[in-house]
Amino acid sequence: MRRTAKRANKTSGLKIIAGLLALGAIIGAGYVYTAPQFERQPPQIQAQESLFWNRKNPLQIKLTDNVALKNFELILNDGKTDLIVGKGEFKEATKEQILQVGYPKSNTLDPKATHLRLQISVNDDSLWNFFKGNHAQKTIDIRIDYKSPNVNVLTNTRTITQGGSALVIFQAEDENLDTLHIKAAGETFKAVPYKKEGYYVALIAWPFLQDNFKAEIVATDLAGNTRVTHVPLYIKAHQYKVSWIQATDSFIDGKITDLASSDPDYANIEDKLEKFRAVNETMRLKNEDKIHMLGRKISDAMVQNWPIKNFYPLKNGQRVAGFGDARHYYYDNKEQEVSRSYHLGHDFASTKMATIKTSNPGVVVYAGENGIYGNMPMIDHGLGLYTLYGHCSQMLVKEGDEVQAGQDIGKTGTTGLALGDHLHFGVLVQGVEVQPMEWYDASWIKINIDDIFKAADKIIEGK
Repeated sequence: MRRTAKRANKTSGLKIIAGLLALGAIIGAGYVYTAPQFERQPPQIQAQESLFWNRKNPLQIKLTDNVALKNFELILNDGKTDLIVGKGEFKEATKEQILQVGYPKSNTLDPKATHLRLQISVNDDSLWNFFKGNHAQKTIDIRIDYKSPNVNVLTNTRTITQGGSALVIFQAEDENLDTLHIKAAGETFKAVPYKKEGYYVALIAWPFLQDNFKAEIVATDLAGNTRVTHVPLYIKAHQYKVSWIQATDSFIDGKITDLASSDPDYANIEDKLEKFRAVNETMRLKNEDKIHMLGRKISDAMVQNWPIKNFYPLKNGQRVAGFGDARHYYYDNKEQEVSRSYHLGHDFASTKMATIKTSNPGVVVYAGENGIYGNMPMIDHGLGLYTLYGHCSQMLVKEGDEVQAGQDIGKTGTTGLALGDHLHFGVLVQGVEVQPMEWYDASWIKINIDDIFKAADKIIEGK
């Protein structure tokens, strides 16, 4: 009996020990699976799987980890030879690092190789995987391209006037072409395909407030190679009119208050001069921003031709205000200037509620109320050329309408910041306001637009 009791006690003890060991194992396993030191999320490698490289600019590889990065290794292969181009440890608690990978200066790799492979290996600082940490690996396929795009100006408008427009037609070639545009006076102008592959056209502008002007075609390929080509333009400065206008009580209490009351952003302004500045400056800039946004859109479709006629929006209209006028507003006397603004179009007046026509076909991109411009249709005529018609009493078109040359689009009026019945006519090139005067002139259009297309066509079509 005693032996049996001892055997039972021994068995019971072993079971308790086994139970404790199992419990300890469960607790230990639970700790391993839940403790931050044993996290199991691998590092992340942020890089394209295939890319172009000009061997000049370093490649950028972004590594991240939810806890901490530990070490990395970068191996570049030219198809025959491996070369370690980067290896190292990260500082403690580093969660993010951007590695700069330059082309090796040694002659280990074939300098004529056009394809390379970059193998990226990274470990984090976890104790998981028997204290080795989590591992991530990625291979990037690289195509070498160190030739800049080829760009040739075919023809362009000879002279551009401050505040005016010009046409540029050019050739751009690169099998890996990525971006293409014209930089001019701080603005970026989009170029679109013309006639056939490899040829492009762009309508550009000289912002009237910029004193200096230089236009450059900028072509960049997928490897980052860039070609900058100067557009040969003679530049002609223009002096714009300066006007001093008295802001009378009747004007502020009438039109200004009416416009301010219609917008909750300005409705509660009590001080009359503050109210005037809010409408004439803040509201005006907001309205112009909308116009700029609408006017920057340009189709990517290839252009085959672009016939454009001179604009004549209002029959027998008399011009009562010019483009680019700097307007200084004063209250009692000129020593008390209270606000200033620029007039970005031409004002025409004829009879009350006179009919407004569009001289060229296009698509109505906006037909609604726009603050100081009142009721305002805006039309896209293609190639980035837009016209707008402000202060309308009636709009005879709606957004999305396709209009034809000579079509009635509205009636003159006094909506917005207009004291008398008139039309505010504006012209924009890719969101930049330009002189309407050039676009009224059939001779200017022939010399600076039509003849430029004809000269380019002779080169492109070989006629």
